[in-house]
Formats: sequence, structure tokens, C-alpha cells
Amino acid sequence: MKPTTNSTDLQLQNVYALWDHLAEYSAGDSDAALTHLLGALATMLSASNVLWSVVVRLPTPKRDDPLLGWRPRLVRLLDPKPAVAASVQQQFDALWSTKLDLSQILSASGDEPFRVRLLFDALPPEWFEGEHYQRHYLDVGHADSISVRIALNDDVRIRLFVFRDAQSRRFSAQDGEHLGFVMRGLRWFHRQQLLGHGLLIADAPLTPAERRVLLALLDGQMERQIAQKLDQSPNTTHFHVKSIYAKFGVRNRAALAALWLGKLR
Repeated sequence: MKPTTNSTDLQLQNVYALWDHLAEYSAGDSDAALTHLLGALATMLSASNVLWSVVVRLPTPKRDDPLLGWRPRLVRLLDPKPAVAASVQQQFDALWSTKLDLSQILSASGDEPFRVRLLFDALPPEWFEGEHYQRHYLDVGHADSISVRIALNDDVRIRLFVFRDAQSRRFSAQDGEHLGFVMRGLRWFHRQQLLGHGLLIADAPLTPAERRVLLALLDGQMERQIAQKLDQSPNTTHFHVKSIYAKFGVRNRAALAALWLGKLR
């Protein structure tokens, strides 16, 4: 049924409110901001779960690699139920093997910087009779999905999947357009998410300990405060700070903050 003007206006207001709310999170609260985004998308689209992932291109992919060098680096699930988490892990492990599914190959194809796909539009009817759909959709309570791909640069992409269960109606083209509109306005958000993991411009990914220190730095805390908060010695905290600066190619906190404002590189 075609939405009325009022329902369309309400959808737009909800999207604008989401964008505004995400912009209010501090850089140090990036994990909470991501959780809020995934939860908001699930509500907007009456979804049962949402998966957000970062995929990076291998520096020297094999010539015959059907995934063209793209492999996952980070994964976040809105609702990490054990069965769903195990399914995701199995799928990502398979990406390093020769047992690739058609859906995985198609997800890596194409060079579009932004793409939205409905599951039932992207794959042939016979795929839905196969093992992959049974194991990684039906067996874990999913029946349909929309995927979004966002290229942040030539070597880093965001992949988002929004799922519905078998009791819900299939996603429509209108659902895809709505999700695409939401995600189009959030490239800045995903850039900040990846900066927080050292996956966008850092010389090497941050360790978990370095990331905890980084988020505290971005929240304006002094080194002694960070050491106390993380229950570590001041020398350890200082070592992590120096390592963070080196990985991002900056010399001080001001230059580090400038990266989040898009002022450097």
C-alpha cells in the first residue's frame, strides 16, 4: 500500500532525529552510538536482527580469488544470539576457504561505492532451496534480508544486513529505499567508527588495550585519569598513547582530534 504523505513525513522525521541523535554521541562513546544505530534500524524496518561489519581488501589477493580480495575485519550483531553468532562465525571462516556460497561471491562483486540489495532480488529461486539459506537463514530464525554496502575508500567497505523472520512479510523495494536513505547520510558516522579501531588511516589496527585508551583520550581525559580508570600504571598508559600517536601519524592530542573532524589526511 502506498504510504500517505503523513506517514512519509513521519518516516523522514524519524530519520532526521536518528542522524541528530548519533551526532550527539562523543567520539569516546562510539560503541554505544553503533548499538543505537542498529537498534533504530531494527525498529524502523520491523527487523529481527541487524549485522554491521567492516570488510577490507587484502594487499595481495590471489588472481583467481572469487571475493576479489575482500575479507571481513570487524563484525557487530544487534542481538548476538548464540545460534546467530555461530552462523556468522561459520560464514566468515568459510570466506578463507574454497567453500564459497553464491551469496558471498555476489556480495563482493561490483565497484559501486553505495549499493542496496534485497535478498530475493539478488539471488535466483533455486538458491532458496539450498543448504546455505537453510543453515544461515531458516535455522537461525531469519527468512529475508536487505544488505547495504558503503565504500569508505578503495580498500575499506561497510556491509550492513537487516533481517526479518519467517513470520514477517518480505522486504519491499520501498524498505530498501528507506534503508538506503538512512545509510546515505551516515558516511561520516562509519568513518568515525573505523577511526576508532585504527582501520581507516592508521598504519596498523589498534589493539584492544590501545582502543580503550584512545576512546578515553577522545573523551578529554588526562593520562593519569585514564590510568586510574583502566586500572593500569601511568607508564603503561603513556606507552599506549605513544603507540596510538605513532599508528595515526600524529604528535599530540590536538592532531589526533583533528582526524575525527576530518581536518587531516
